[in-house]
Amino acid sequence: MGRPQFHSINPATGAEWARFDGHSAAEVERALAQAATSQAAWRGRSIGERTPLLRRIAEVLRAESQRWARLISDEMGKPLSEAVGEIEKCAWTCDFYADAAPAWLADQTVASNATHSAVVFDPLGVVLAVMPWNYPFWQFFRFAAPALAAGNGVVLKHAANVPQCALAIGDILAKAGCPDGLVQVLLIEPAQVAGLIADPRIAAVTLTGSTEVGAIVAGQAGSALKKQVLELGGSDPFIVLADADVERAAEVAVAARFVNNGQSCVNAKRFIVVDAVAERFVAAFVRGVAALKVGDPLAVDTRIGPMARANLREHLHDQVVRTLAAGAELRLGGAPIDGPGFFYPPTVLDHVTPAMAAFREETFGPVAAIVRTPDTDAAIALANDTEFGLAAALWTADVEGGRALARRIDAGAVFINGMAASDARLPFGGIKRSGYGRELGEYGLREFVNVKTVWVGPAQAAAPSISKVDA
Repeated sequence: MGRPQFHSINPATGAEWARFDGHSAAEVERALAQAATSQAAWRGRSIGERTPLLRRIAEVLRAESQRWARLISDEMGKPLSEAVGEIEKCAWTCDFYADAAPAWLADQTVASNATHSAVVFDPLGVVLAVMPWNYPFWQFFRFAAPALAAGNGVVLKHAANVPQCALAIGDILAKAGCPDGLVQVLLIEPAQVAGLIADPRIAAVTLTGSTEVGAIVAGQAGSALKKQVLELGGSDPFIVLADADVERAAEVAVAARFVNNGQSCVNAKRFIVVDAVAERFVAAFVRGVAALKVGDPLAVDTRIGPMARANLREHLHDQVVRTLAAGAELRLGGAPIDGPGFFYPPTVLDHVTPAMAAFREETFGPVAAIVRTPDTDAAIALANDTEFGLAAALWTADVEGGRALARRIDAGAVFINGMAASDARLPFGGIKRSGYGRELGEYGLREFVNVKTVWVGPAQAAAPSISKVDA
């Protein structure tokens, strides 16, 4: 069987600008062997010996941030200013875990009577990371920083349309002095993932991607009895109550929906607005969206670049067409932009109902669905009327009341008077068909460790009678 081919397509032009040979079966086997050997040595180092690698990675990211950001923009279409922010967030996260990991991974002593036992955190081994294209650096480093700090090794299978970003990650790690073989970057086809999961040298799997792919990987990992963390799709609600600061909510809503060209699982997608303020919110929101400049992602004033692939644009437009056919009102946009590249204009759909595609399905692109509702209780019910449960935003002047309402929202995170976003200090992940497990924060650091009990009794003691031994 020949090597798979990987094509780097510039989404702003639609033209291919690089092509790469994938890894052969022999190269994959060699990579797994090297990762297992290197991780066995890495786990033997103390946490104080491992965290300096994270600081060096942060230094390399910052030293050439413009280079890495340009690569992101050229390969998946993100506006350059946002790509620079992605690199800085990766660097900050590496520094954060270098500071936080020693305390979070320290042994926890549990003393009682004659015993002095402890809970310790051992690495699981080599973790397979199946990563997406929409944040090609961030998605990797937000997983890898805590995983490496905990003593794990990594095999990266990146999205097929960002091969240059994948290879650049390998270059960054090499420049930072990552131990040889500890992190392996493989250019392989999706069909090869099952074989990696089944391989005994892979201890666990993390995936960020679609719900459909997550279900496949979960089944494969479950069959192999291997730990999984799945961060999958989302149709996040952005709830605006009658007492909200409407102008501020509308301003933030524009960023919440259209950052990263609207191509994020944690973008706000369904704007659920109480009738009393709906007209004010929609008017302000449409004004803000209309001001977004669409164009070359490398231009400093561009806010909306191209979508990452032609087929993604086609799917998004189909969702818009079906939603309009079902009775929604088009406020802005609504059709692909003619010319080269995969551009789709910022689009606002009003009077969307739960039966429509833009409500029921995840819209992964620059399309906002506005849902009008009579009151707070109805708004919460609409927010929960979805198969997803990643994050939510809630806008209200009553912050304490908002805290109570947050407990009623089915989501892995609720942001009150703000937009949903990931933060290295806080756990991130979903429920329902948005996945399970957590990344980031203390909980994310401990996803890929063996939480081990070490029970220590007295060194000199009489053997217990069998009747006193717990079953």
